[in-house]
Amino acid sequence: MTDQDDLAARFEIQRPYLHAIAFRVLGSHADADDAVQETWLRLARTGLGDIEDLRGWLTTVTGRICLDVLRRRGVRGEQPLELHVGSLPREPDGNARIDPEREAVLADSVGLALYVVMDALTPAERVSFVLHDVFDVPFSGIAAILGRSTAATKMLASRARGRLRSGTPTDTNAAAREVVDAFLAAAGRGDVAGLLSALAPEVELRAQGPEGLAVIRGASKVAAQAARFAVPHARSHPALVDGVPGVLITVNGRPVTVMAFTVESGAVTAIHGLTDPARLGQLVPSWVT
Repeated sequence: MTDQDDLAARFEIQRPYLHAIAFRVLGSHADADDAVQETWLRLARTGLGDIEDLRGWLTTVTGRICLDVLRRRGVRGEQPLELHVGSLPREPDGNARIDPEREAVLADSVGLALYVVMDALTPAERVSFVLHDVFDVPFSGIAAILGRSTAATKMLASRARGRLRSGTPTDTNAAAREVVDAFLAAAGRGDVAGLLSALAPEVELRAQGPEGLAVIRGASKVAAQAARFAVPHARSHPALVDGVPGVLITVNGRPVTVMAFTVESGAVTAIHGLTDPARLGQLVPSWVT
């Protein structure tokens, strides 16, 4: 094996981790692929040389590339970052959280995505927040990427957390959101008549839970099920799920359900949901709740 082959093999071990970083920062698999490829090209040109911590070096380079991408394209006009929360394999310990690399691999195999409000952040805030809060990169390392002091980098991450907690996802379909809000309000009151007014006659509810997939069809049956949604201490967090109005439900700060709503002609025609607190707890970061 040549030195270049060895270098390529060592890089491939780090690729899922680097793609996870780039995807979380940039919000696009295609852009993440490009960023990771650019990282490889820079490593290939540089060689191992005096690099003592390859993973740390690659993290720094990937972070700088992502920062440049955000600055070039203008982060505020892009689509929000996707956090995948679909069907995950069972864990021996339901309370255990998975690491970012494994999360990134699992994310590619699922179709349900919770859009997190990232478009309100500046490029520096976004890089600082993602690298520290999601990937546990120390602030000193992030400071080197941003070209700022460690204290300033900590402030960037703190400001990002504050914006994310108070923000609401940008929803271009305001009319659909109003229908969803009316549905959720009726569900919170246990108001079957109000639920029926928000549902299309042939509405379909598909809910993935710990016991498997449940499918309910018809407005009356879905309304009866939704009337039981209300639980003590529940809180709704508006979200965009696969680009349509959705909601994340938390109870006492813990995520329990995420739902996506398809709205046509002023009525909900389909609801897709994931109800599995253990699996949601693995993937929904604490700052969302």
